[in-house]
Amino acid sequence: MKNFITNVSTSKAAMVVGVAFITSIFIVTLVDDFLLANFVVPGDTAVLARDIETNARLFVFAVIGYLLVLVLDSIIGLALYVVLKPANKDLALLTAILRLLYAFTLIIALFGLAFQIIDVYGYASLKLMGYIFFALHILILGYSAFKAKYIPKSLGVLLIVASFTYVVFFIDFHLSETLNAIIMSTMAIAELSLSVWLMMKRNRLPENSFS
Repeated sequence: MKNFITNVSTSKAAMVVGVAFITSIFIVTLVDDFLLANFVVPGDTAVLARDIETNARLFVFAVIGYLLVLVLDSIIGLALYVVLKPANKDLALLTAILRLLYAFTLIIALFGLAFQIIDVYGYASLKLMGYIFFALHILILGYSAFKAKYIPKSLGVLLIVASFTYVVFFIDFHLSETLNAIIMSTMAIAELSLSVWLMMKRNRLPENSFS
């Protein structure tokens, strides 16, 4: 990890962010909507054990897919540190740490669920904690992008707005399906916009000094 941070250029790190994020979108959509969703439903550990036994291969694929997404999230966090460091090292570090905490929390939750150490309620609680880290990550990322002179301020504002939409994971507002779809779209568009911009403008980013 240290070699990645110290040796990779900002242009390559920007490309890593974009490719990793777009790849993770496809994987997480498959895992959440078609695989893992079949198991993460209200119930107890005994019910979960029967579900896993009945659909063992499907559950293994779901776990592998989710782990790949979390590995990509960790890579994105490190790459963002490289991209944001020229603007503010401390903010860049905080941005990376929060994304890594998010990934680490969900990895623990996933393994706990897979090995039936926790039930679906415990998994949901850990996942919620992970989303808190992620919402804070997006907030700091947005602020960092807003303060960075080489990133459009509009992207920073969009990310900051998106960070507050994560409150829907913490409080049940009983929103309509349409409003929920708009909120989810805002979350995805914010990160996707930054990722696409970084890939397109990667050669114009300032280089880091790691001395």
